Amino acid sequence: MGGADDLQLAFDASDLAADVALGYFESGVSATLKADGSPVTEADRAVERLVRDTLSAARPDDALLGEELGRLGESDRVWIIDPIDGTSYFSRHDPNWRVQIALEVAGSIEIAVVTAPALRRCWWATRGGGSFESSWPREAAEPKRLEVSTTSSLADARIEALDAASRARLAPGVAHPPATPLPLIEFVRGELDAFLVERYHIWDHAPWILLVEEAGGRFTNPTGTHTGDQGGGLYSNANLHPQLLTTLHYP
Repeated sequence: MGGADDLQLAFDASDLAADVALGYFESGVSATLKADGSPVTEADRAVERLVRDTLSAARPDDALLGEELGRLGESDRVWIIDPIDGTSYFSRHDPNWRVQIALEVAGSIEIAVVTAPALRRCWWATRGGGSFESSWPREAAEPKRLEVSTTSSLADARIEALDAASRARLAPGVAHPPATPLPLIEFVRGELDAFLVERYHIWDHAPWILLVEEAGGRFTNPTGTHTGDQGGGLYSNANLHPQLLTTLHYP
């Protein structure tokens, strides 16, 4: 069992999940609110159960951590699942939602697969192997290697943040491009120079930390570490990262 086998398993689970999620999306579902105020649909739970069953059958000794069904098992190998990231988009029939799967090994994200079936796109990365984007299903076209921008001056930077309060904490005069539903995708393509998102959970961030790092970017959370379990943080290219960390007063 190695990295290539783990990546193929992540692809297989993601493809199965994407097909099922797309069926729900096309037929339409309504969202209800969970205790924390975030939306959930029957599709979220069905997709997560499918991913868990697929992964457990192939890796019975691995642990699972998902948004809807919590943690199962104890292992230094943990599959992190966000069955439908962007449930609010999903429930109002906006195609900008994703199925997200990551594998964490001994605290390090090693595999990441993000599929946007309604957009017919897929993104993936392996530790030390680069980040890639392709059409979905992936057989349809050659994948493109992803690289973040090389902008080095804040005066020239295109930086986005999750909300107005976050934008206010960034350097004054920085260009904020029009809001986008998929800022991290634009970032790993090199179209944005940084994105500040101090919110959400490990399943929201885990695959993107690896995708960004393997595309040449950096991620730091508000505690000064690089894990996705501290409520988000700063994604930026390598040149701007030290300057932006200073601006944000991150340790």
